[in-house]
Amino acid sequence: MLSERRLEVLRAIVQDYVGTEEPVGSKALTERHNLQVSPATVRNDMAALEEEGYIAQPHTSAGRVPTDKGYRLFVDKLADVKPLSTPERRAIQNFLEGAVDLDDVVGRTVRLLAQLTRQVAVVQYPSLSRSTVRHVELLALAPARVMLVLITDTGRVEQRLVDCPAPFGETSLADLRARLNSRIVGERFTEVPRLVADLPDSFVAEERGTVSTVLSSLLETLVEETEERLMIGGTANLTRFATDFPLTIRPVLEALEEQVVLLKLLGEAKDSGVTVRIGHENVHEGLTSTSVVSVGYGSGDEAVAKLGVVGPTRMDYPGTMGAVRAVARYVGQILAEN
Repeated sequence: MLSERRLEVLRAIVQDYVGTEEPVGSKALTERHNLQVSPATVRNDMAALEEEGYIAQPHTSAGRVPTDKGYRLFVDKLADVKPLSTPERRAIQNFLEGAVDLDDVVGRTVRLLAQLTRQVAVVQYPSLSRSTVRHVELLALAPARVMLVLITDTGRVEQRLVDCPAPFGETSLADLRARLNSRIVGERFTEVPRLVADLPDSFVAEERGTVSTVLSSLLETLVEETEERLMIGGTANLTRFATDFPLTIRPVLEALEEQVVLLKLLGEAKDSGVTVRIGHENVHEGLTSTSVVSVGYGSGDEAVAKLGVVGPTRMDYPGTMGAVRAVARYVGQILAEN
């Protein structure tokens, strides 16, 4: 374990390097920070930090920069995540409250996160596997054709056309709609197959074929639409950090194009609390020069999806963590209200 004094030196090095983009020397540290020790002591502390792998010397006769291990300790020892100002919080609320549907919520969230953090923002759509049914609507389009509309508690809407084996009257359709909703509204998607298994048996024989066809379409929707979706924005922000990537930003850009990679990164975020993965903690080779800050969001106590940002390891961690957490909280409130 590092002494508190050496932790203070490490914090100062991280703060200066993030702010200046320049390797940090002992003289600059003693001038900029009230470390209350002599320059010689700071040099000794820096030598110890380097020996233990928390900082490194990128060039001969240069200052020191934090390593992945140094950033990790800095993040783990953060006493406070930087809170957003009142105007920032008000701006987030006003911007997100104007959304008209789930696609708009996700789109606005991506743009907002990219602007706030000046990083690449990634937002996952609410997962159907973690969602509950808000309502099922059945609309007659023709005597033997029905539109099935499935609405989730997160505002996600899925539609499907159903061709029935026989004409189905408005009264029967209304009856099916009522019975279906009474069984599955408020229930998890994973519970729906069990809850509707015996529903056809409660109808007269000549209607059971159509009821079974509608239910089959509903269950297919639950299975097929569980494919996870996400939206990404602010990729151009990476060009501001070209010097932070050892050779080129191309591997990072290529990794960001792979949806499976991004879903895996976000999927590793905990439901509660911000998750930070730094440098080589990201197993994908193209992202070993980046950090990923992510958190779960949802309309209740449990996260139904994740959101986060990807940027260079030289990142304002307290500010980025605060922004990601605040945006997730507001998105959750909007989903709950709508």
